[in-house]
Amino acid sequence: MRPRGRMRRAPWFAIGLWLTLALALSFLALPVLAIFIDSAPGSVIASLGDPQARAALRLSLETSTISVAAIALVGTPVAYLLATRRFPGKSALIVLLELPLVLPPAVAGIGLLVALGPKGILGGALENLHIRLVLQTAGVVVALLFVASPLYLRTAQAAFAAVDRSQLDAALTLGGREGAIFRRIAIPLALPGLASALALAWARALGEFGATLMFAGSFQGITQTAPLAIYDQFATDLDAALALSAVLVVVSASLLLAVELLSSRPPGRRSRRTLGGLAAAGLLSRLYRTWIAG
Repeated sequence: MRPRGRMRRAPWFAIGLWLTLALALSFLALPVLAIFIDSAPGSVIASLGDPQARAALRLSLETSTISVAAIALVGTPVAYLLATRRFPGKSALIVLLELPLVLPPAVAGIGLLVALGPKGILGGALENLHIRLVLQTAGVVVALLFVASPLYLRTAQAAFAAVDRSQLDAALTLGGREGAIFRRIAIPLALPGLASALALAWARALGEFGATLMFAGSFQGITQTAPLAIYDQFATDLDAALALSAVLVVVSASLLLAVELLSSRPPGRRSRRTLGGLAAAGLLSRLYRTWIAG
């Protein structure tokens, strides 16, 4: 007799699973691999010597880093609040917070313009504080914050919701303050999910195009990020656009790999994964210092 509780594996179902994986991998990986197939190594290296490409990559890395740091600082307690509290109107509030996630980029850019532009709702107040965002580097950071924050909030909220509530309740019962419990228990337990949320938000910020163009414009060295530079070069030099695209893929992959290896460390493999994450982070840092920052 077959033991109880043991799942019977159907060969046809397993084959179907692997076929769907192959289909998804082919569809999602082929366009990325095609960039490297059509980009000669020499053209990729040459693109790093182009002042426009280097300035765009530097601006993308700097503004995305600033925006992601702000997202983590503000978004983490917001996600914890939404995951651990029940209050009237919570669903509507979540919809409002996550709405920028599904807005078309052009709509997001126009919304920022009419809200924070010189003639926008808060334009006068910002002008009185001598804060200019439109056509400024600060405007790029604001655009990245607007489009990447909802992705972090959604994923981080799920990470906090997955934390065993009994551990938090036990700490409260023993007299722990909620602020300390948040820092010392909730965040460490939710850290793998928070790191994944951070990586997704960072990748979203690096790839942002439409809202940045609509709100901050595309001026070399000031607001022209790597995606905007790729679009600009696409009209005149496809090889240069492909080369810069390849570099941006490497940078994005290095960021994701570093965050993943440094955060998701199962017991018994801590040192290997940590070294791998540090190596990926070190590669990105060396690329930035040597070629991008000049």
